[in-house]
Amino acid sequence: MISTMWTEKQRGIRVSQQELLCKNACGYYGNPAWQGFCSKCWRERARPASAQRQETRPSNDGTPLTFSKFEEKKSTEKGRRINTMRRLFWGSPSPPKRQESSETFTNVLKAYQSLEPGDFTGFLKILRSPSSQRLQSRCTAFLNTMEAYHHLPVQKQSDLVQDFYQSFAEYFRSFPEAQITQIMEHVEKLIMTRLHKWVFCHDSCDDEQKDLVLQRRIRSLNWVTPQMLSVPFPDKQTSVTGDPFLPAITAIIEMDAKRAPQDKLACVSKCSQHVFEALSTSNSEPANADDFLSGLIYVVLKANPPRLHSNMQYVIRFGLPHSLMAGESGYYFTNLSCAVAFIEKLDGPALNLSPEEFDGYMLRQRAPAARNKRLQVAGDAQHLLEELQGRQEKLDQGMDALNMQLQEWVQTVNFQLDEATAKFALVQKDLTTQSELSQGSLSSSHDASQQLVNSEPSVLVLENKLAGPKDTDC
Repeated sequence: MISTMWTEKQRGIRVSQQELLCKNACGYYGNPAWQGFCSKCWRERARPASAQRQETRPSNDGTPLTFSKFEEKKSTEKGRRINTMRRLFWGSPSPPKRQESSETFTNVLKAYQSLEPGDFTGFLKILRSPSSQRLQSRCTAFLNTMEAYHHLPVQKQSDLVQDFYQSFAEYFRSFPEAQITQIMEHVEKLIMTRLHKWVFCHDSCDDEQKDLVLQRRIRSLNWVTPQMLSVPFPDKQTSVTGDPFLPAITAIIEMDAKRAPQDKLACVSKCSQHVFEALSTSNSEPANADDFLSGLIYVVLKANPPRLHSNMQYVIRFGLPHSLMAGESGYYFTNLSCAVAFIEKLDGPALNLSPEEFDGYMLRQRAPAARNKRLQVAGDAQHLLEELQGRQEKLDQGMDALNMQLQEWVQTVNFQLDEATAKFALVQKDLTTQSELSQGSLSSSHDASQQLVNSEPSVLVLENKLAGPKDTDC
């Protein structure tokens, strides 16, 4: 599925868009786990010969994937699995008839239509409402049945889960395709969060052994450098932290901590977007598909994600079909599958090495380009010193500017203090002068009053003299 092309000037991993698609030319993405087919074509090929449909398979007309057309209902094997699941739910080959009235059914549909994208809490509230009691009962019955029959082979459990998705989606067949997809993503998260502990890395499969094999394989390839994979690594580090692919490495490691398949796919998409961002820092032109695949392989080798094979198989078995067969998430997951397949079959010619050189690296008998590594380390140290020196210069400039501002502030404060002191002296002088004037005026008024008192007897004597002798009675 992956082809490599080497030139004298540039080597790298080459994979065309056509190679990512299903071998059956149905228009959807294939996967190495399905031998290059999409999940729909792979399920059809995996059926027993007696269960194959007699009529020819209709050709793809380019219409988007729908749940109602994901698998043909008239298939004998499909019908047998659905009947088995219905017997587990209701004890009879056919489900019970809908008991709610048409008005209640319409209200339920309106509630789901008003649901916002990504509002899982709102979905749970609607599902637990009295009007959605039938849907809630179906989910509860399915979960209880799957937990009770958790010893079934993992492929059988995968078929039951996929059949449940199909039957549950038919309840909303009158909705637009986008709304059905949105509702089914909530249903998947609800179901698989509960079933994760029962079906992940199941005892009936060898996922755990393959995880160990893949982990040892990646660990043995830790000597592979970005230059060997032709990853356009940036010439100069943009930060002290170093590797620009570190966010992508963190995102792919986080996949193991998620439970729902769509959350694991979200980690793959996040990792892929960080790979494109890291590649854009090293090239002025946008990264192409070949550079992206090389960068993704480097990220997987660098991260060595825990239980990578089990996580990918979990998404393949229990994820929604449309998430893997089309769209951005399907493209990123297909590239991740190609990256893992490339790592499992990696040899000397793929890295432009002779078989002797490749075996020497694998046996730890030689190190890849030790001198180049020393030069790279020295260059990285030089870039780090230059960056630290630049930061030190900026810090010194900032300190000088702060000292100047502090001196200016001290001068301003001293000037304002002197000015305030001078004004206070003038005010104090004015107050002293006014006090002296007020005291002088008080003393003058006191002297005048004393003089007035002393002059009163003479006035009285003068008045008596002017009046003459008083008349007597005689």
